[in-house]
Formats: sequence, C-alpha cells, structure tokens
Amino acid sequence: MLGVLHTWTRDLRFHPHVHYLVPAIGVTATGAICRPRNAAFLVPVKALALLFRAKLRAALRQTDLYDQVAPDTWRQPWVVDCRTVGSGAAALIYLAPYIFRVALSNNRIVSLRDDRVTFRYRDGTTKQMRSCTLPALTFMSRFLQHVLPKGFVKVRYYGLFSRRQRQMLAQIQQRLLVATHNSEPLAPKAPSESAQTAPLAVVCPVCGQPMQAAVLYPAGSRSPPALPQ
Repeated sequence: MLGVLHTWTRDLRFHPHVHYLVPAIGVTATGAICRPRNAAFLVPVKALALLFRAKLRAALRQTDLYDQVAPDTWRQPWVVDCRTVGSGAAALIYLAPYIFRVALSNNRIVSLRDDRVTFRYRDGTTKQMRSCTLPALTFMSRFLQHVLPKGFVKVRYYGLFSRRQRQMLAQIQQRLLVATHNSEPLAPKAPSESAQTAPLAVVCPVCGQPMQAAVLYPAGSRSPPALPQ
C-alpha cells in the first residue's frame, strides 16, 4: 500500500491523519493471486479502527512520546474511512496537493491588515466558501505546524509497492493485464490481417506524433514502477 501523511484542515488547524491507497489484491505463498469476492468491500472499518489504535499505542509505549498523549486518546473511538476508488488514479490526484504543495497557497490569503491575516477556505460540511481571520502570530503558528522536520518522510510504500517487491509487482501487473485481455468479449468480426500484425499506435494529444512507451527508474527512487498503459 501507499501511505501519505496529511496534517491540516481547510482552516489550517492541526489534524494529523494518514491516507492509504491499498490495492484489493494479495499473493499467496504459492504465487496465486487473491482478490475479494465483493469488489466494493475490503475490510470492516470498526475492527480496523480498534486494530490501528492498539497497534499505535503499543508502538508509542516503546518511546518517550507515550506520556505526551492524553489518556482519553486511547478510550475514545477512532475513525477509519475505507472506500473503493477504482483504479486509484482519482485518489492519487486527490493526494498530490498534500505532497507537493503547502498547507495554504498565496491566492487564498484575502488581506493582511492591523496585524491580522484573513484567508478563505471551503467548509467541509456545507461546501461553501468561508473566511478566517487570525492574529498574525497565531496564523504563523498554524501554518508552521504543518512544516515537517528535515528528513521526515511524508510518503511511504509498503508490501507490493516497496522497492524490494518491484519485480513481483511487475509480474502481477502483467498477469492482470493478460487476465483482463483474455476476459474481454470477442469483436463482432475478425480484424484484418494487417490490423492483427500492426502495432498499437499511441498518438501525442498535443503534436499528433506517434509516441513510444518507456518506463524510467531514477536512481534512489522510492516510487513503485509505473502501471502499464
């Protein structure tokens, strides 16, 4: 799976949580691919919330940070939201701003007057635009709490998405492509011989010239291989 840390709300309050993109697929010890029977259901969220809370509590007990967590944190219900996102492309588009942008862009700042900063944000419940006015120092405090420490890793890859499993991931992708191709319905009529032998041409939408697919793996890259198109 792929994990992305997100620390802010729309009005810059501190709200740390993690987004995970989890493929609904697994590989057995024998190499068989397993998929859920129900494509719309992966795991029970209430049980997962209890598991997350217990795992994090056990991990923090091994550090000096445990005493800094309020005791009520471990007694109140935790929230886990799990939903289907298709191929995951839409989820990646949603997560991209959290990775490559800051908590507040300049165009959301409305005014700076009398040592007070006013910025706009979209209310998560009503979806309406609202404004928030804060003293300058309070605004700076809210903004800077979302600046991660130097060397902090904001995006992490696990399991099939980890660097050590790139070869297995590529094999699974190829097997899924073959399975999808074999399950496609037959065309009403057989293609011509020239169509059978001619390679599939991919044309650039900008210049109209033929394109050649290529996959690049930068040295030291943490990202998984690109999905075949």
